[in-house]
Amino acid sequence: MTIDDVKFDERGLVPSIVQDAHTHRVLMLAYMNAESLRRTLETGETWFWSRSRAELWHKGETSGHTQRVVDAFVDCDGDALVVRVEPAGPACHTGQNSCFHNVIQEADQKSIVAEESAVAGLGDLGQVLNSLYAIVETRKNERPQDSYTA
Repeated sequence: MTIDDVKFDERGLVPSIVQDAHTHRVLMLAYMNAESLRRTLETGETWFWSRSRAELWHKGETSGHTQRVVDAFVDCDGDALVVRVEPAGPACHTGQNSCFHNVIQEADQKSIVAEESAVAGLGDLGQVLNSLYAIVETRKNERPQDSYTA
């Protein structure tokens, strides 16, 4: 497929999921127009269209946290992209490795496993297992009525 096969929306944009090529972790969702997609493919680093500033945005231009493109895919409908990258630092402007670090939960639930381990890759397996073990231990000791692990 080529850039001509990508179906940009009425604003000339296509949603682009950025994924770490090694951990397979989803890092961010941003939007590309035809020019930013062309620059991404030509330079080998990610470029996006900033909807808030209405301008091209080279990821890492300010922070130094560039993303080297490994490969890019268009979905079967041609209206969404996945760009696999090797990041040179955190993807999120908050300093988190991934922009997807906030867990959605019901208002009356307390957070059990949040932040990084919620979207961890295989490289974080030990940390995830330690967190999971701590949860099971807590539920074993507290024996909450609605817990299926107690």
